[in-house]
Amino acid sequence: MSVLKSFIAGQWVGEKAAKALPSAVNGDIVAHTHDDTLDFREAVQYGRKVGGKSLMAMDFQERALALKAMAMYLQEHKKELYALSMHTGSTKGDNGIDIDGGFGTLFSYASMGRRELPSGNVLHEGPVIPLGKNNHFAGTHIMVPRGGVAVHIDAYNFPVWGMLEKFAPTFLAGMPSIVKPATSTCYVTELAVRLMQESGALPEGSLQLIIGSTGDLFDHLEEQDVVTFTGSAATARKLKNHPNIINRSIPFNAEADSLNSAILAPDVTPEHEEFDIFVKEIRREMTAKAGQKCTAIRRILVPKDQVNAVCDKLKEQLSKVTVGDPAVEGVRMGALASVDQLEDVKANIQELFKTSELVVGGEGNFKPTGDGTEKGAFIEPHLLLCRNPENGCGAHDIEAFGPVATVIPYDTIEDALELSAKGRGSLVTTLTTRDPAIAARIVPALAAYHGRLHLLNAEAAKESTGHGSPLPMLKHGGPGRAGGGEELGGIRAVHHYLQRTSIQGSPTMLAAVTGEYVRGAELIEYEVHPFRRHFEDLQINESLLTHRRTVTEADIVNFGCLSGDHFYMHFDDIAARESQFGKRIAHGYFVLSAAAGLFVSPGEGPVLANYGLDTLRFIEPVAPGDTIRARLTCKRKIDQGRTSPDGHPQGVVVWDVQVHNQNDEMVASYDILTLVAKKPQ
Repeated sequence: MSVLKSFIAGQWVGEKAAKALPSAVNGDIVAHTHDDTLDFREAVQYGRKVGGKSLMAMDFQERALALKAMAMYLQEHKKELYALSMHTGSTKGDNGIDIDGGFGTLFSYASMGRRELPSGNVLHEGPVIPLGKNNHFAGTHIMVPRGGVAVHIDAYNFPVWGMLEKFAPTFLAGMPSIVKPATSTCYVTELAVRLMQESGALPEGSLQLIIGSTGDLFDHLEEQDVVTFTGSAATARKLKNHPNIINRSIPFNAEADSLNSAILAPDVTPEHEEFDIFVKEIRREMTAKAGQKCTAIRRILVPKDQVNAVCDKLKEQLSKVTVGDPAVEGVRMGALASVDQLEDVKANIQELFKTSELVVGGEGNFKPTGDGTEKGAFIEPHLLLCRNPENGCGAHDIEAFGPVATVIPYDTIEDALELSAKGRGSLVTTLTTRDPAIAARIVPALAAYHGRLHLLNAEAAKESTGHGSPLPMLKHGGPGRAGGGEELGGIRAVHHYLQRTSIQGSPTMLAAVTGEYVRGAELIEYEVHPFRRHFEDLQINESLLTHRRTVTEADIVNFGCLSGDHFYMHFDDIAARESQFGKRIAHGYFVLSAAAGLFVSPGEGPVLANYGLDTLRFIEPVAPGDTIRARLTCKRKIDQGRTSPDGHPQGVVVWDVQVHNQNDEMVASYDILTLVAKKPQ
């Protein structure tokens, strides 16, 4: 029987068998944890010195490429993970959530990193704020890698996604990870880490794996480190209150259990399509991963006059669910992760019975499909009904972490809000309504108690990713009982592993530190037009001041005829004189076009394409007779390792553009994004 190994300080460690890990499907032993002692001081030091060094030898863009390479390799070997994951009780659909969902998160952060992060390892978080009258002194913010390690402690229900959704932003931020998966399903995580190691894209020391206990790991953490945790609220409190965590103010992010709700609004009745959508969503959330999701629906809030209809429909839906060995054709719900988890769920169901009655499940005739499943951790879906929540409802406090949910009636929508809030903070709630006015009325009140709100109607259902699916680009986490933490949320997740620091100084100093042009900084001017220079040759602060152009009546007329824009401020002299400007003015987009005519070098050269404008503002009006000129300055360079369709390498250059009039007043300001060729190899 195989002994799982930890991956510590660059070595796979583990020879002596310790705890046996049985299959959740049939009780057969899948693997053993190891009994070898780990040196956590060495692990932390190795992460900081070796892992930190190898990650800092790369920049944001290179780490994003490495994430993509890892994701692609994992995807090529997902059948191995699928086969092993079945022992956790996961069906093919469940594996799509955990395994493919994990890969998808890597791909998403690789893409976000390429789009949103700079070259280098300093992230400028603007804007630059002038702190002096003449702009000799200014301030801004930068974000830099923390220099420590991130310890990620994950739950048993998502052995792949749970690791990768934390690892991806940590890796992008340049921070080494030490991952500790839950023991009961850690054999799947171990295989995933081995595959990541085999991919060749994982820098030395950037990922370590702990199989078994964390021992004295927390004693060796320092101020630059970070701890994240997913699991029960009780364990989160225990870890968060570790003396070293408190004494050193080590950041601790928790995502804990959550009594999530689904609310059927009073405007939805059984004849509406949304009624069936609501019921199907609940059935899916009760049975996906056998209800073992931190985002699963635990409380079903419905108008009193719809209780029987909802219960009857759910009973019909749940009766169609085949439970058993995921390898058997037709099985739609697998096992809980372990027999211990099964006993815990059964105990919590008994507690829920003190305030609720059984609608479906637990009738005593349940037999899972498949050979040997009598030794597995199977339980059928249980639907309960708390008829009189005003007399107490255990569903507001007790989470049976399995296919268990409780229907709770309400009188008014205000009652539904109050009942939802009794969960004391949740990851997600679904509101099913046909009426936008109802959503507009109650969503702000719900938002105070939730990390995410899922608004469901017939239109959204056509493409909805579901109540229980955290997405890489949206925040995952919730207040109160849900842990008070935050994960994912796009590039914001990367920020959690960076140190934000304000810097003050002259514009030239700020430009040098941020790697971006700051207005007021010393300019670099050459006789050669910047558009004639290749990507490698361009320097931040390299600038061109153009010749002048006087705007004429003919310009305005011609632009209006060409564009079809005959807005009165450009053509009605009487109306314009009565406006706040007191005169006719040129089109803003004419000013933009005229500025391009001033600074563009028209001949063939390294600048390949203009693919966008950012931060465009028209500041002062331009009237006939005004004279304008533009200043074009290289603001930012991003080397994404891109090539053109014909194979030529290129980079992204962002140009700062300022347009002034004859009085040296700024009339327009914006950034231009261009693709610029690199030198021929």
